[in-house]
Amino acid sequence: MPSPSYQERRSQVEAYFDRTAAETWKRLTSDAPVSGIRATVRAGRDEMRATLLGWLPADLAGKTLLDAGCGTGMLALEAARRGAQVHAVDLSPTLVENARERVPAELADRIVFSVGDMLAPGQQGDGRGDHPGEGASFDYVVSMDSVIHYERDDALGVIAGLAGRARERLLFTFAPRTLLLSLMHGVGQFFPRSDRSPAIVPVAERRLRRGIEGEPALARWRIGRTRLVQRGFYTSQAMELTAS
Repeated sequence: MPSPSYQERRSQVEAYFDRTAAETWKRLTSDAPVSGIRATVRAGRDEMRATLLGWLPADLAGKTLLDAGCGTGMLALEAARRGAQVHAVDLSPTLVENARERVPAELADRIVFSVGDMLAPGQQGDGRGDHPGEGASFDYVVSMDSVIHYERDDALGVIAGLAGRARERLLFTFAPRTLLLSLMHGVGQFFPRSDRSPAIVPVAERRLRRGIEGEPALARWRIGRTRLVQRGFYTSQAMELTAS
Protein backbone atom coordinates (compact mmCIF):
# COMPACT_ATOMS: atom_id res chain seq x y z
CA MET A 1 0.00 0.00 0.00
CA PRO A 2 1.38 3.46 -0.90
CA SER A 3 2.65 5.44 2.10
CA PRO A 4 0.82 8.52 3.43
CA SER A 5 3.68 10.73 2.17
CA TYR A 6 3.30 9.26 -1.33
CA GLN A 7 -0.44 9.82 -1.27
CA GLU A 8 -0.05 13.41 -0.09
CA ARG A 9 2.47 14.27 -2.79
CA ARG A 10 0.41 12.46 -5.43
CA SER A 11 -2.53 14.73 -4.57
CA GLN A 12 -0.32 17.81 -4.98
CA VAL A 13 0.94 16.57 -8.35
CA GLU A 14 -2.62 15.88 -9.52
CA ALA A 15 -3.81 19.34 -8.51
CA TYR A 16 -0.91 21.05 -10.26
CA PHE A 17 -1.15 19.24 -13.59
CA ASP A 18 -4.93 19.05 -13.73
CA ARG A 19 -5.81 22.55 -12.56
CA THR A 20 -3.00 24.98 -11.77
CA ALA A 21 -0.94 24.52 -14.91
CA ALA A 22 -2.95 22.34 -17.30
CA GLU A 23 -2.98 24.93 -20.07
CA THR A 24 0.71 25.67 -19.56
CA TRP A 25 1.63 22.01 -20.05
CA LYS A 26 -0.75 21.60 -22.96
CA ARG A 27 1.05 24.45 -24.72
CA LEU A 28 4.50 23.32 -23.63
CA THR A 29 3.99 19.85 -25.12
CA SER A 30 2.65 21.17 -28.42
CA ASP A 31 4.39 23.05 -31.23
CA ALA A 32 2.99 26.39 -30.03
CA PRO A 33 5.59 29.16 -29.56
CA VAL A 34 7.07 29.45 -26.08
CA SER A 35 9.89 31.56 -24.78
CA GLY A 36 12.40 31.88 -21.98
CA ILE A 37 12.31 29.28 -19.24
CA ARG A 38 9.60 27.21 -20.91
CA ALA A 39 11.66 26.91 -24.09
CA THR A 40 14.52 25.32 -22.14
CA VAL A 41 12.10 22.95 -20.39
CA ARG A 42 10.61 21.94 -23.75
CA ALA A 43 14.07 21.35 -25.24
CA GLY A 44 15.13 19.29 -22.22
CA ARG A 45 11.99 17.19 -22.28
CA ASP A 46 12.35 16.59 -26.00
CA GLU A 47 15.91 15.38 -25.45
CA MET A 48 14.93 13.17 -22.53
CA ARG A 49 12.02 11.64 -24.44
CA ALA A 50 14.34 10.91 -27.37
CA THR A 51 16.81 9.30 -24.95
CA LEU A 52 14.22 6.96 -23.46
CA LEU A 53 12.81 6.05 -26.85
CA GLY A 54 16.36 5.47 -28.07
CA TRP A 55 16.79 2.81 -25.39
CA LEU A 56 13.80 0.90 -26.81
CA PRO A 57 13.87 -1.22 -29.98
CA ALA A 58 13.12 0.63 -33.21
CA ASP A 59 10.56 -2.06 -34.03
CA LEU A 60 8.08 -2.62 -31.19
CA ALA A 61 5.60 -4.72 -33.14
CA GLY A 62 4.13 -7.39 -30.88
CA LYS A 63 5.36 -5.62 -27.73
CA THR A 64 3.34 -3.99 -24.95
CA LEU A 65 4.34 -0.80 -23.16
CA LEU A 66 3.04 1.05 -20.12
CA ASP A 67 3.61 4.82 -20.20
CA ALA A 68 3.36 5.64 -16.50
CA GLY A 69 2.65 9.34 -16.08
CA CYS A 70 1.99 9.93 -19.77
CA GLY A 71 0.96 13.60 -19.63
CA THR A 72 -0.18 14.67 -23.09
CA GLY A 73 0.97 11.39 -24.61
CA MET A 74 3.95 12.32 -26.76
CA LEU A 75 6.06 9.30 -25.77
CA ALA A 76 3.06 6.99 -26.02
CA LEU A 77 2.36 8.18 -29.56
CA GLU A 78 5.92 7.49 -30.71
CA ALA A 79 5.91 4.01 -29.15
CA ALA A 80 2.63 3.26 -30.94
CA ARG A 81 4.11 4.47 -34.23
CA ARG A 82 6.82 1.83 -33.75
CA GLY A 83 4.17 -0.84 -33.46
CA ALA A 84 3.71 -1.21 -29.69
CA GLN A 85 0.40 -1.74 -27.97
CA VAL A 86 0.48 1.09 -25.45
CA HIS A 87 -1.38 1.70 -22.22
CA ALA A 88 -0.84 5.28 -21.06
CA VAL A 89 -1.96 6.47 -17.63
CA ASP A 90 -1.83 9.83 -15.86
CA LEU A 91 -3.35 11.43 -12.78
CA SER A 92 -4.66 14.43 -14.71
CA PRO A 93 -7.98 14.01 -16.57
CA THR A 94 -7.27 17.27 -18.40
CA LEU A 95 -3.92 16.10 -19.77
CA VAL A 96 -5.28 12.66 -20.66
CA GLU A 97 -8.14 14.23 -22.59
CA ASN A 98 -5.63 16.38 -24.47
CA ALA A 99 -3.59 13.25 -25.20
CA ARG A 100 -6.63 11.47 -26.64
CA GLU A 101 -7.29 14.42 -28.94
CA ARG A 102 -3.78 14.11 -30.39
CA VAL A 103 -4.07 10.47 -31.45
CA PRO A 104 -4.31 10.10 -35.24
CA ALA A 105 -6.89 7.66 -36.56
CA GLU A 106 -4.28 5.16 -37.72
CA LEU A 107 -2.99 4.76 -34.15
CA ALA A 108 -6.33 4.69 -32.35
CA ASP A 109 -6.29 0.90 -31.93
CA ARG A 110 -2.74 0.88 -30.49
CA ILE A 111 -3.15 3.23 -27.51
CA VAL A 112 -5.43 3.07 -24.49
CA PHE A 113 -5.39 6.17 -22.27
CA SER A 114 -6.68 6.08 -18.72
CA VAL A 115 -6.87 8.41 -15.74
CA GLY A 116 -5.44 7.19 -12.45
CA ASP A 117 -2.46 6.37 -10.29
CA MET A 118 0.43 4.82 -12.22
CA LEU A 119 0.70 2.18 -9.46
CA ALA A 120 -2.97 1.20 -9.54
CA PRO A 121 -3.62 -2.41 -10.62
CA GLY A 122 -6.22 -1.55 -13.26
CA GLN A 123 -3.92 -0.98 -16.25
CA GLN A 124 -4.57 -3.44 -19.08
CA GLY A 125 -1.55 -5.63 -19.76
CA ASP A 126 -1.39 -8.70 -21.97
CA GLY A 127 -1.99 -11.30 -19.30
CA ARG A 128 1.47 -12.86 -19.60
CA GLY A 129 2.78 -11.66 -16.24
CA ASP A 130 5.65 -13.48 -14.60
CA HIS A 131 4.50 -12.47 -11.13
CA PRO A 132 0.81 -13.26 -10.48
CA GLY A 133 -0.85 -10.80 -8.18
CA GLU A 134 1.48 -7.91 -9.01
CA GLY A 135 -0.83 -6.35 -11.58
CA ALA A 136 -0.97 -6.19 -15.34
CA SER A 137 2.16 -7.15 -17.23
CA PHE A 138 3.98 -5.29 -20.02
CA ASP A 139 7.15 -5.91 -21.95
CA TYR A 140 8.36 -2.37 -21.21
CA VAL A 141 7.43 0.25 -18.64
CA VAL A 142 8.52 3.87 -19.14
CA SER A 143 8.06 6.64 -16.59
CA MET A 144 9.40 10.02 -17.66
CA ASP A 145 9.60 12.73 -14.99
CA SER A 146 7.01 11.14 -12.73
CA VAL A 147 9.27 9.72 -10.00
CA ILE A 148 11.01 13.08 -9.55
CA HIS A 149 8.35 14.43 -7.16
CA TYR A 150 8.81 11.80 -4.44
CA GLU A 151 11.20 11.41 -1.53
CA ARG A 152 13.79 8.66 -1.95
CA ASP A 153 11.95 5.95 0.00
CA ASP A 154 8.68 6.66 -1.81
CA ALA A 155 10.56 6.85 -5.12
CA LEU A 156 12.00 3.39 -4.48
CA GLY A 157 8.48 2.14 -3.80
CA VAL A 158 7.31 3.61 -7.10
CA ILE A 159 10.25 2.09 -8.98
CA ALA A 160 9.60 -1.32 -7.41
CA GLY A 161 5.89 -1.08 -8.21
CA LEU A 162 6.56 -0.22 -11.84
CA ALA A 163 9.19 -2.94 -12.15
CA GLY A 164 6.54 -5.38 -10.99
CA ARG A 165 4.63 -4.54 -14.19
CA ALA A 166 7.59 -5.05 -16.56
CA ARG A 167 9.01 -8.23 -18.04
CA GLU A 168 12.03 -6.92 -19.96
CA ARG A 169 12.90 -3.36 -19.06
CA LEU A 170 11.94 -0.39 -16.89
CA LEU A 171 13.04 3.09 -17.95
CA PHE A 172 12.51 6.01 -15.58
CA THR A 173 13.95 9.40 -14.72
CA PHE A 174 14.94 10.98 -11.43
CA ALA A 175 16.15 14.40 -10.35
CA PRO A 176 19.90 14.11 -9.65
CA ARG A 177 21.30 16.00 -6.69
CA THR A 178 23.42 18.69 -8.33
CA LEU A 179 24.40 22.20 -7.26
CA LEU A 180 22.89 23.62 -10.45
CA LEU A 181 19.54 21.96 -9.81
CA SER A 182 19.45 23.26 -6.24
CA LEU A 183 20.21 26.79 -7.41
CA MET A 184 17.58 26.69 -10.14
CA HIS A 185 14.88 25.57 -7.74
CA GLY A 186 15.85 28.30 -5.32
CA VAL A 187 15.43 30.89 -8.07
CA GLY A 188 12.18 29.21 -9.09
CA GLN A 189 10.51 30.34 -5.87
CA PHE A 190 10.36 33.83 -7.37
CA PHE A 191 8.32 32.69 -10.41
CA PRO A 192 4.54 33.20 -10.59
CA ARG A 193 2.77 30.41 -8.78
CA SER A 194 1.23 29.10 -12.04
CA ASP A 195 4.75 28.43 -13.34
CA ARG A 196 5.84 26.37 -10.34
CA SER A 197 5.64 22.63 -10.36
CA PRO A 198 5.24 20.56 -7.18
CA ALA A 199 8.56 20.29 -5.37
CA ILE A 200 11.09 18.19 -7.24
CA VAL A 201 13.12 16.05 -4.85
CA PRO A 202 16.79 15.68 -5.86
CA VAL A 203 18.33 12.29 -5.10
CA ALA A 204 22.04 11.51 -5.27
CA GLU A 205 22.63 8.86 -7.94
CA ARG A 206 24.88 6.82 -5.64
CA ARG A 207 22.22 6.77 -2.92
CA LEU A 208 19.53 5.79 -5.39
CA ARG A 209 21.69 2.97 -6.75
CA ARG A 210 22.25 1.65 -3.24
CA GLY A 211 18.53 1.74 -2.59
CA ILE A 212 17.73 -0.14 -5.79
CA GLU A 213 20.41 -2.75 -5.15
CA GLY A 214 19.16 -3.28 -1.61
CA GLU A 215 15.43 -3.41 -2.38
CA PRO A 216 14.17 -7.03 -2.20
CA ALA A 217 11.38 -6.32 -4.70
CA LEU A 218 14.04 -5.35 -7.25
CA ALA A 219 16.27 -8.39 -6.75
CA ARG A 220 15.83 -9.62 -10.33
CA TRP A 221 16.66 -6.23 -11.85
CA ARG A 222 20.04 -4.80 -12.83
CA ILE A 223 20.93 -1.15 -13.41
CA GLY A 224 21.91 -0.50 -17.01
CA ARG A 225 22.39 2.78 -18.86
CA THR A 226 22.02 6.22 -17.31
CA ARG A 227 22.08 9.63 -18.96
CA LEU A 228 21.88 13.16 -17.55
CA VAL A 229 20.00 15.78 -19.57
CA GLN A 230 20.50 19.46 -18.70
CA ARG A 231 18.88 22.21 -20.72
CA GLY A 232 18.49 25.55 -18.94
CA PHE A 233 15.84 25.02 -16.27
CA TYR A 234 15.42 21.35 -17.11
CA THR A 235 17.59 18.79 -15.31
CA SER A 236 16.71 15.11 -15.21
CA GLN A 237 18.56 11.81 -15.36
CA ALA A 238 17.38 8.66 -17.10
CA MET A 239 18.06 5.21 -15.70
CA GLU A 240 17.47 1.77 -17.19
CA LEU A 241 16.66 -1.38 -15.24
CA THR A 242 16.83 -4.69 -17.08
CA ALA A 243 15.47 -8.04 -15.94
CA SER A 244 18.05 -10.70 -15.18
